[in-house]
Amino acid sequence: MYKLTKKEEELMQIFWERGPMFVKDIVPLYDEPKPHFNTISTMVRTLESKGFLDHEAFGNTYRYYPVISHEEFSKGVLGSVVTRYFENSYSQVVSALIEEEKISIEELEELIRKVQNQ
Repeated sequence: MYKLTKKEEELMQIFWERGPMFVKDIVPLYDEPKPHFNTISTMVRTLESKGFLDHEAFGNTYRYYPVISHEEFSKGVLGSVVTRYFENSYSQVVSALIEEEKISIEELEELIRKVQNQ
C-alpha cells in the first residue's frame, strides 16, 4: 500500500466521510484560503493512481469514490508503524502504551476480554 501525504490523507478523510464526489464539490469544503480546483484535481488523480480512489464518468466529468476503506487504511498504517518502530511486535506496542500511561487498566482488561472471547 502506498503512503499518503498529510494533504492526501485529509482529502481521503473527506471521501470516507462523504462518499462519492466531484472535484467541484470538494473545493468548497476547505477553509480559506481554499485550494485551487486544479490543485484538488491533481491530488484526486494522484490518489487514484495510488489505488485509493476510482471514478465513474458522467459525460466529460468524473465522480470519484474511495476503493480503500478508512479501516483498511488504518490497519495498514498501524502495521507499518509496528513493523518500523516496534520490531513487528504488537506486545512492544502495548508495553510502550503502558509505560507512557496512554492506556488504562480498564482498557487493558477490556482487551484481554476481547482476546479471550475470540
